Amino acid sequence: QVQLVESGGGLVQAGGSLRLSCAASGRTFSIYGMGWFRQAPGKERELVTIINWSTGSTDYADSVKGRFTISRDNAKNTLYLQMNSLKPEDTAVYYCAARRPLVSTYDYWGQGTQVTVSS
Repeated sequence: QVQLVESGGGLVQAGGSLRLSCAASGRTFSIYGMGWFRQAPGKERELVTIINWSTGSTDYADSVKGRFTISRDNAKNTLYLQMNSLKPEDTAVYYCAARRPLVSTYDYWGQGTQVTVSS
């Protein structure tokens, strides 16, 4: 099992920045990839960005390209999401998730952290 704990959410004005962290514990050696997802009120959960835990290769949703940056610190087993130029439409609960090799779905999820962007 892998446990994930997010932190760093909060209230910020449009144009501001926040950095989210996700601390992983447990069987972290089994992690193949990690990602950040978000869910706004009344909307389905959507993928924001993903990273390969070993290679560091990344991918982003079009809505956040150029504004958000995903990174990881393997030594600390921590995932980060740097969010710049925040917009009100970025308001959501943000979740980090992890997946194992050869498994297409994300098996492990954090509890989520609220990000609210005021206009």
